[in-house]
Parts: sequence; structure tokens; C-alpha cells
Amino acid sequence: MWWIIILLILIGLLLLVLEILVIPGAGVPGIVGFGLMVTGVWLSYSRIGTYEGNIVLLSTIAVNVVGVIIAVRSKTWNRAMLNTENTGRVNLIDSEKIKVGEQGITISRCTPMGKVLINGEYVEVSALSEFIDPNTKVEIIKIQGNKVYIKQIKDS
Repeated sequence: MWWIIILLILIGLLLLVLEILVIPGAGVPGIVGFGLMVTGVWLSYSRIGTYEGNIVLLSTIAVNVVGVIIAVRSKTWNRAMLNTENTGRVNLIDSEKIKVGEQGITISRCTPMGKVLINGEYVEVSALSEFIDPNTKVEIIKIQGNKVYIKQIKDS
């Protein structure tokens, strides 16, 4: 009978861990796990006796408390977290360096977004109407917030 009680409590604990770490929010494994642990403790009281039931209950509580303490430690969650860094950037337009009417050279193809070298600064830009090939002279026609709009300069 002991092995059934221990098995119920261990499976219940495993289901609770799965609920927390693997499938959070589903609810079913957590509820079933909690139910199995309660059933294991109830069986220990009803089949074995009060003293042994108290031991099983206190042991189950102790294991759960230790599990929560281990889970709350930050190093435990660092293993499960992604440690990537977002390397994307937003144009920070320096109004003294980049102004409407200034010219530059496209670094990449603007379809309609691309990169332009203006006054030694790489700027992400947007072409208003057409696609612009690399190494093409362009002119800033509008700056709106952090967006820079360009047009191709036609050779005359």
C-alpha cells in the first residue's frame, strides 16, 4: 500500500511541475496533480493510520515547500529564460546633422525601405514612390518623427 501512496504523490508532484514549467495556463495537469497528491494523503490516513498519515502529509508539504523555494531562486529561472538581446535599432535623427534637402548615397536597395549614407551617418530611410538601387544619389524630402523619406535625384 505504501508504494501506491508514494506513487500517487510523486505523479501528482510531477504533474504540478509540468503545469508550472511546461504547459502553464492549461490547468488540467495542475488540478489532476493536486488531486493525486490529496488522494495519496487521504489513502495514507484511511488505510495505514493517523500517525503515518501525518508523516505523509508533512512530508508532502515539505517537498512542495522545498520545490517552491528552489523554483523561486533566480538562478533556476535563468536556465529556462532566453538570454538574447534585441539588436534592432530606431533612427535617432540629429536635426543638426540631417535636414530636409540634404543629399546622400543609398547603401542598400530601397524597396521602399533601405539604408542611406548621409553626412557620414547611416540612416534607415523610406522611398516615397519608386524602388531605388544601391549607390544612387538621393535627397531627403521629408522627416517625420523618426522616419526619413527620400527621392532619387535625376541626373541632368
